[in-house]
Amino acid sequence: MAGASRPRSFICHHVLWDARTRELLRVFNTDGQIENRVDSSSFQGFSIEYASNSKKEKMQGSFGFFQRSCNAIMGAADAVRRFAATGAFGDDNRRTEALVLTIDGMIWTGCTSGLLVQWDGNGNRIQEFQYHPFAVQCLCSFGPRVWVGYASGTVQILDLGGNKLGGWVAHSGPVIEITVGAGYVFTLANHGGIRGWNITSPGPLDSILGSELSGKEFLYTRMENVKMLSGTWNVGQGKASHDSLISWLGSRKDVGIVVVGLQEVEMGAGVLALSAAKETVGLEGSTVGQWWLDMIGKTLDEGSTFERVGSRQLAGLLISVWVRNSLRAHVGDVDAAAVPCGFGRAIGNKGAVGLRLRVYDRIFCFVNCHFAAHLEAVNQRNADFDHVYRTMKFCRSTNVFNAAAGTVLYLFSFCLLAFSIYLFWPVYSSGLPLVLSVAVGSAAAVQMLRGTNVTGEQPAEGMPELSEADLVIFLGDFNYRLDGIAYDEARDIISQRCFDRLRERDQLLREMEAGNVFQGMREAVITFPPTYKFERHKAGLAGYDSAEKKRIPAWCDRVLYRDSRSTLLSGCSLACPVVSSIARYEACMDVIDSDHKPVRCIFNVDIARADDSIRRQELGEILGSNEKIRYMHEELHKIPETIVSSNNIILQNQDTSILRITNKYGKNDAFFEIICERLSFIMGDGQASDHHPRGSFGFPRWLQVTPAAGIIRPNHIAEVSVHHNEFQTKEFVDGVPQDCWCEHNRDTEIILVVKVRGSYTTEARNHRVCVRSLPHG
Repeated sequence: MAGASRPRSFICHHVLWDARTRELLRVFNTDGQIENRVDSSSFQGFSIEYASNSKKEKMQGSFGFFQRSCNAIMGAADAVRRFAATGAFGDDNRRTEALVLTIDGMIWTGCTSGLLVQWDGNGNRIQEFQYHPFAVQCLCSFGPRVWVGYASGTVQILDLGGNKLGGWVAHSGPVIEITVGAGYVFTLANHGGIRGWNITSPGPLDSILGSELSGKEFLYTRMENVKMLSGTWNVGQGKASHDSLISWLGSRKDVGIVVVGLQEVEMGAGVLALSAAKETVGLEGSTVGQWWLDMIGKTLDEGSTFERVGSRQLAGLLISVWVRNSLRAHVGDVDAAAVPCGFGRAIGNKGAVGLRLRVYDRIFCFVNCHFAAHLEAVNQRNADFDHVYRTMKFCRSTNVFNAAAGTVLYLFSFCLLAFSIYLFWPVYSSGLPLVLSVAVGSAAAVQMLRGTNVTGEQPAEGMPELSEADLVIFLGDFNYRLDGIAYDEARDIISQRCFDRLRERDQLLREMEAGNVFQGMREAVITFPPTYKFERHKAGLAGYDSAEKKRIPAWCDRVLYRDSRSTLLSGCSLACPVVSSIARYEACMDVIDSDHKPVRCIFNVDIARADDSIRRQELGEILGSNEKIRYMHEELHKIPETIVSSNNIILQNQDTSILRITNKYGKNDAFFEIICERLSFIMGDGQASDHHPRGSFGFPRWLQVTPAAGIIRPNHIAEVSVHHNEFQTKEFVDGVPQDCWCEHNRDTEIILVVKVRGSYTTEARNHRVCVRSLPHG
């Protein structure tokens, strides 16, 4: 451990304690501000505000009543937010999960949001950093570096100034512990896996070793191929027959992964409002959604041939992934996400659901979308995609609240739902849509929780998680239409199967070419008829909508993708690990259960991975045979030569002695730490009685060493104050006040050990200093 001598205080979550007296000094939040007690009166605003509105206000027309009702509901939501902000619910994303003391005396804490905060020894907030959106699980400090372990399995390295030096995926599960020893940094995952990483990396050796290893890449590179079926279908609140599912998903020979995205599984005001209420407390799914999962599972022979590894539902949107049993051992780390886009980005009638998984150590993301409808809503559809891409956040567990907070919010959401149905019925009767009327109550709660955190602060925006994936597939009812064409003309072109003429009018292709949407993504050439809109249970191309509205046929249902390639000519390698090609892209025109036709796209995916055992073997040979690398390795592990000014110190009556530590090495910093190795009392017969050390750094209470740890620059001197404290007795033995062991009444001797290390070595050079405290004269 490194830091200030016998540190006066330390941070535990949001509490500052005196390390010696164990007195509570103060309580502060993650922002470093003094924390107040929860004032329950802030929550009472809901009942007071609601009562005043219900007694004083009368309906004066549907619109006025609607407006006042909206205000009442938003007021209720604000009351909940104010109550949560004062501490009743707590900000789960700002909760402190880990802390560590660094060699320079600073304290680092990590939060569930991925935020890292640096404090001084007195609890003052110095600065903060955010390099990863996942929860910090553990922190470790050694020498000039801080290691951070995240719930995603990622490990990052920072210097003492907070600059990110490097990062990598260390484990397939959360990293729960990091420690240093024998020249390695060891990481422990929650599944029990332990891995060791060279303590010098990242460092000056990396570029040389990387160059040497890249020349032998062909020896440890392994190529894998996975066939994948991705299917999308807007089911229009209907249910499919077994034959329809076979027609859609039956072409699965040699397919290893099946991805299914459904839209409009169920709709309606009640469904949307209930879904919104569930989302506030981390719940999702429905009986209708489960019916679809069961039916598709039977179609895929789930259990015998395939295993469902994950699913996610948001109102009418549902996505699920099945993996062939023979491939299951190479697939893991399944995370889910949902982004609502309807009604102020709060309701799931439009939006997206996603799944992320690891396949052969490469990250695959699948996103099922349903964007804004109608011919003219091109800009809104573009905005929906942008919102989904930027804000989709994956997590292992959807239960983001603790039990108490979840129960309160759940009850609040359902009370709000019931209140909305009762309150907005006159509005619905006057002509406003019931979906809007009922869902607005739950929308307030969802917006409160999604749009801002409970303190009202907008969450930090970092790199979109989807951008970090090796393969991203978007599928769904994107709702892009055909521009500048009449219904009859479109029907004629379709009957002639002249799809080139229709593609020229496709809104999605135009917007992609202009760089307005799905930037960097690709789609196979469409060779099937438009999949929307059809009359149910009417076969063939004659089934296109012939009702009064005569909606113009369109390719609403699409599958787009992005792999690791920067250009189409790039081959699969460790530098470009995922390369995809499309074997088939087609619509199932014989399925008549919905007004949309299901679409499927079959991918051939090449995956490059490294055989770690072979790569380690090659690395060992390089370290043993390359003279330059071996010399640099020895230099990095060298312990700087240091001199300590004295090995004997005598103290009495609050004396102070200065111990000087000199770094004589002219190249690298020296890192020192002072601990108490032994405490003994000189008895009357001259014999020493040993006791175990106690207190911070093992120092006795009468001794103060400042600083007890630090950094010495090349050819510089560190001065350490060794001070004899006036010690007040607080314990009584037979009515006589005494301190522990009567330390200040006896001739006491301790051995201080000055441990000196280099930047990258776990071994230390020890200097022993005898400190003797004489009794009061």
